[in-house]
Amino acid sequence: MSIYLRQICLVARDMSPVLETLTDIFGMAPVFADEAVGRYGLENTLLGVGTQFLEVVAPLREGTAAGRYLDRMKGDAGYMVICQAQTRAEQDAVRANAAAQGVRVATERDAGSYRMLQLHPGDMGAAFLSLPWVEGGDPTGTWPFAGHDAWRDRVRDDTVSAITAAELRSPDPDRLAARWGAVSGLPVETCGGLPMIQLGNATLRFAETRGGRPERLAGLDLRVRDRQAILDRAAARGLEIFKEEVTICGVRFALHEAE
Repeated sequence: MSIYLRQICLVARDMSPVLETLTDIFGMAPVFADEAVGRYGLENTLLGVGTQFLEVVAPLREGTAAGRYLDRMKGDAGYMVICQAQTRAEQDAVRANAAAQGVRVATERDAGSYRMLQLHPGDMGAAFLSLPWVEGGDPTGTWPFAGHDAWRDRVRDDTVSAITAAELRSPDPDRLAARWGAVSGLPVETCGGLPMIQLGNATLRFAETRGGRPERLAGLDLRVRDRQAILDRAAARGLEIFKEEVTICGVRFALHEAE
């Protein structure tokens, strides 16, 4: 099974200040805004991270799923883990695994050159799992959710070059990891005392939630250049910093210096 991390989605009450902070701190560039999300009462912008993407969505009206999620999280938060299946057969296998685990399909759409599959966060736990298949299967290639190939000329990767891990937190991380492993069809391993699932280009890590907070997408690991400069910009903005981590939009970004 070849599954690659392609995009992470954050949800915010107000998109503009979050985007401003991310672009200032990390030097990321906006590469696409999808007007089609308006049908869900949302606005969005995607930032380029190498050949991956960091998306921010925000509700434009009352009664949206994103707004209800913000209410449950009591503020801005991680929202979706968006991966890429290399083949239709791999996507079909994940859909079958989800059905066997009682996980509902939140969204499914076949557009010919790509096919959407989005699994319900209430059943997955912690976040949506989205697993589209895109024709060609290249995990660094065309991405219809970022305007197909238009993003390539807009990406800046001089400061941040990749998302290397996503951390999902739960009162019972072993149970949560087992669910994500069973649905993805990938083995759950242990590293540093924490359960983890190895994707083709990144890691899903599972940890215990703190302070009675709900299950959530709590952290991202970034491969960066000049970590200290990033931390200095974060400090100048008064952001929460702990060691080599900075919190933005309710998500902890751990900064790992590129070799």
